[in-house]
Amino acid sequence: MRTGFRSVERGLEAGFPMRLYHKAKRLFWDPAALDFTRDREAFQALDPRAQDLLLRLTSLFLGGEEAVTLDLLPLVRAVAGEGRLEEEMYLTTFLLEEAKHVEFFARFLEEVAGAKGGLAHYHGPHYRRIFHELLPEAMGRLEVDRSPKAQVEAALTYNVVVEGVLAETGYQGFFRAVDRLRAQGLDLPATLEGVAHIQRDESRHMAYGLFLIARHLGEDPGLWPAVEARLNLLLPEALGVVQELFAAYTEGMPLEVSAEEFLAYAMGQFAGRMRVLERARSLGAGALEGLVG
Repeated sequence: MRTGFRSVERGLEAGFPMRLYHKAKRLFWDPAALDFTRDREAFQALDPRAQDLLLRLTSLFLGGEEAVTLDLLPLVRAVAGEGRLEEEMYLTTFLLEEAKHVEFFARFLEEVAGAKGGLAHYHGPHYRRIFHELLPEAMGRLEVDRSPKAQVEAALTYNVVVEGVLAETGYQGFFRAVDRLRAQGLDLPATLEGVAHIQRDESRHMAYGLFLIARHLGEDPGLWPAVEARLNLLLPEALGVVQELFAAYTEGMPLEVSAEEFLAYAMGQFAGRMRVLERARSLGAGALEGLVG
């Protein structure tokens, strides 16, 4: 039974989650508004190996975006159950954005690449381990266990590794591939615009995840062993996804994309997230917003 409304009794708190909420409103975009005409023409002009690389990358993005859309609701319910209204308000935009990302990549496959379905063969064992097992398990656990440890492990999986390492590395690979296409006189303007919007959305998602983890670490630094254990489980799988992408092209990568560059980029992303988490471990709760603001 509800006994009152916090917003009525105390108002809204103008903290970091509300800043993310307002930013999401200001930066709203619509995947349906993008015109893929030039992108379709450019894709059709590519050689089959370059087309295959873009199909593979997009299938990884699309599957991942569908996964994070499906798996976010337990976190929303956990946050709402704690009465964290401002965080829940932000998470409503978070869920909408994940759905828009699914829409965008599905549109690319159908309208640019002429491929609708039948792309699961691009997903290797490490990819399936993360998106079929580790991510839904960590997020689904929040339905029955909303402890700080469970929330931290979920955010490490979803925000730090899936979004902060895998997605960011994938965007880097996509941008590198498009740079090579431009050298051939080809361009994918609507695709680049959409990916730029998605990357901006994901930066807010990662910021919230780090905020959530930092909040819990500030309240209980003893959670750090759980952080280390989860990341030790996840990092080899994430690097394995990158390696699977390059292993598929035994005769050399289309568009001269470098495996060494992207493995190094993935490790750099991981190291950056770890620096934030290590600071959260050593600083009190009062410094949390400065960590991710």
